[in-house]
Amino acid sequence: MVRANTKGKNNDMKKILIVFLALLNLIFLINISYSANEEDIYKKIDLFSEVLDKINKEYVEEINQSDAMDSAINGVLQSLDPYSSYLSPNMLENMQTETSGEFGGLGIEVGMEAGVVKVISPIDNSPASKVGVKAGDYIVKINGIQVQGKSLTEAVDLMRGPVGSEIEITVRRRGVKKAIIFKIIRDIIKIESVKSKIIENSVGYIRLTAFNENSGSQLKGKIKKLQQDHKISKYILDLRNNPGGLLNQATKISDFFLDSGEIVSTKGRKYSENRKWFARKGDIINGDTLVVLINYGSASASEIVAGALQDHKRAILVGESTYGKGSVQSIIPLKNKGAIRLTVSKYYLPSGKSISEVGVTPDIIIDESSDEFRINTETDNQLEFAVKLLNG
Repeated sequence: MVRANTKGKNNDMKKILIVFLALLNLIFLINISYSANEEDIYKKIDLFSEVLDKINKEYVEEINQSDAMDSAINGVLQSLDPYSSYLSPNMLENMQTETSGEFGGLGIEVGMEAGVVKVISPIDNSPASKVGVKAGDYIVKINGIQVQGKSLTEAVDLMRGPVGSEIEITVRRRGVKKAIIFKIIRDIIKIESVKSKIIENSVGYIRLTAFNENSGSQLKGKIKKLQQDHKISKYILDLRNNPGGLLNQATKISDFFLDSGEIVSTKGRKYSENRKWFARKGDIINGDTLVVLINYGSASASEIVAGALQDHKRAILVGESTYGKGSVQSIIPLKNKGAIRLTVSKYYLPSGKSISEVGVTPDIIIDESSDEFRINTETDNQLEFAVKLLNG
């Protein structure tokens, strides 16, 4: 027989109830719509207390109260949408490290969909992209551990590890019957957001992998360099597997190719979140023909650029429909030195269409192969098609 320390557990229960009340305040602040009246809310508090008491008395193992409350907070946030989440102090620190442009890991941007971890986009030349991980893959196991049922935070923690160490992930992919297993060596991830080259001596190719603080100036410099060194009048802007980034860089890069008109607007609960961005006169490539490559890994800021250029009929979009991440998240600091990542507004294209859950549909659809035997090949039929299109 095991005797429970009821005094200690009662104190724990009081602490948890205090945290839960704070959690309720958070729920009200982010405007979750309640049909219940105030009396029903207090009944829910009693119910929550009862559930915690049952867990403490009946669950097969002792639980870490702090971890349980982190999960409760994260559960509330992730019930809102796939992009809102709780960042513990350690996670916030890791995120800030990653945005510096160099970090250790697999090199994938992930989100949560229907309780499963989903790859939004692999970073170019990262360990994950080199072995064949693709946008849209569902990660079902990490080192043999089932991922379904875990929070995004828990899944990301499982993927973290020392540089040089090996990790095994099992994914499910659209169009492939069997699960695919990847063995990946963690490495330092260096993000070079802009690359360029000349294709067939006539087409200027610019690859944009992320929207970070220097992307706009880097892209402008690459285009100027191409124009100085070569006589070209046709361009490809490759936004495939670009998971997005800073909104101001998306509007800046869109503006490079537009002479006038609306680029994007945002709408939220707060008046300050209702904004519109417009292009200024001046097209960096002087109206030359532009093709934009997109795929399912093109998300957020990538969709803003592709959608704006399509709506203004400034570019031909080639590839696959984009991811459909049409929302803006703010990082809101908390007293414990952690933060919450909270959706505060949504993007709308110049046409008035929302990107959320829909994405941007290309003018010409060219699918990537889903054949599992081609996951490591260098074939790029989308790029090949774009070059042929430009060269007639």
